[in-house]
Amino acid sequence: MSGLLTFEWEAEALPGAEEMLLRVAACCVRAEGITLPAYAQVRVTGNAEIREINREYRGVDRATDVLSFPSVNADPGCTLGKRQDRLKREMDETGRCFLGDIVISLERAREQAEEYGHSLNRELAYLTAHALFHLMGYDHMNEKDKERMRDMEEKALRHAGISRVTDEELIEKAREAMAFSYSPYSHFKVGAALLCRDGKIYTGCNIENASYGVSNCAERTALFKAVSEGEREFIAIAITAEKAMAWPCGVCRQALYEFAPDLRVIVGWEDKKEAALLSDLLPHGFGPASGMTEILQERE
Repeated sequence: MSGLLTFEWEAEALPGAEEMLLRVAACCVRAEGITLPAYAQVRVTGNAEIREINREYRGVDRATDVLSFPSVNADPGCTLGKRQDRLKREMDETGRCFLGDIVISLERAREQAEEYGHSLNRELAYLTAHALFHLMGYDHMNEKDKERMRDMEEKALRHAGISRVTDEELIEKAREAMAFSYSPYSHFKVGAALLCRDGKIYTGCNIENASYGVSNCAERTALFKAVSEGEREFIAIAITAEKAMAWPCGVCRQALYEFAPDLRVIVGWEDKKEAALLSDLLPHGFGPASGMTEILQERE
C-alpha cells in the first residue's frame, strides 16, 4: 500500500495525513478492481500555485481545490476483461503503472472543511478520492456520470473509514454509552458507538445477567438497536472500556460481519487508539455472500 501515492508538500506537511491518504488510495484502487501495481503523484500546495497551474493548463484564472492530470487513457471499469492490458502497457521502470498527477490546494481544503462542517482530514480524503477516480477515467460532465463517480467515491471513503464523524467523536460517544454499563459480575464496563453510512450513530453498553449466557456485549447492543431501526449499512464502530483495550469478541465479530465485512473497528482506552478492518479481525468470515447462497446453490 505504501507505493500507491508519492507526496510533494509545497504547503505545510500534516502529521498523519500521508498514512490516511494512502489508506484512501488503497480503497479507491480496490473499489475499481485494479490488481496491477499502480501509483500517482500528489502535490499539496497553496492557492497561488494551483491558480497558476489552472491558468497555464486550463485557461482558468482562479484557485480551485484539486486538479487531476491522467497519464493513462483509462475509462471506468478499465480493469474488466482485456482492458487491463492498457495499464500493463503503461508500466514504467519501477514495474508499476503511473496513473497521473494530483494537485491539491491545502488552503481551499481548509476553507471547504470549515464550510461543510467536517474535518480537514475528511476534506483531503475526499479530494484525493475524487482526483484518483478522475485518473481512472471517471468524470462528472452529466448527471449520470456524476452519480456513478460519486458512488465510487463514497464506496472508497466508506471502506477507508472516512466520514464527517471523526474517530475521536465516535470514541467519545462510546465513552458516554459506557457510563450506562450493567456489569455487576465482571466489573468491566464497555461502551460502543456504531456509525451508519447515513451518518447516524447508535450506541450501546454491555448488559450482564446472573445467567451468564444471556449477557450481551456493547457492540451487539449497538448493532441490534441500529438494525431494529431499519439500518443495514455501517462504516465504523468505536469501542471503549475502563480497564483495557477491548477488541470485540468472536461472537460480536460474527454479528457485525453479517452487515459490514469491511467495517472499521476503532478501539480506545485512556489516550490510546488502535484501528483495524473487521475483515482482518475475522479472516475468511462467514457472511451472506459466502453462506446460505452457496448452500442453496449446492442443494440445487
